[in-house]
Amino acid sequence: MKYFTKFNLNFVTIWQKSKEQKMGLLKQLEADYDLDIIEDYLTHFGVMTGLLDKLIVNLSRDDEFDASSYELNRIFHNIKTASEYLKLSPIVKLTTIVEDITNRLKSRRGAGATASNELIDWLLLVADQMQGYLDDIENDEIYLRILNPKIIAIPNEIFN
Repeated sequence: MKYFTKFNLNFVTIWQKSKEQKMGLLKQLEADYDLDIIEDYLTHFGVMTGLLDKLIVNLSRDDEFDASSYELNRIFHNIKTASEYLKLSPIVKLTTIVEDITNRLKSRRGAGATASNELIDWLLLVADQMQGYLDDIENDEIYLRILNPKIIAIPNEIFN
């Protein structure tokens, strides 16, 4: 009987330690929200981040600037809104900044403007960060990755 009691105590200790470990991002989202919502979020997040590089590079072309600035603004707004609902604060903070910048780009539509090389490089860093966030969620990491410190240096010149 003593042996059985010791086994039970060890099992309880192991179980308690496993409960103390933090749940990964994906598992936590699945626990807090309907599975369909999480699947839709990840699908749309993946599609939208997959479009970013081409749209960002197209900001340097005067014939593509208008459509690309509009689409980028729409993408970052949609990611921000969905991430707010899921309480993914780091994604919300980054997309809020980028949405403000793409609003400024969008306001110059029809004026023959193009984005500066500095802004394009910065937005490509943001696109990489967004892909990293998506990877972190899909890989069920415990936390979203740390923000690339180069993103903190928001470009001063956004137009050529």
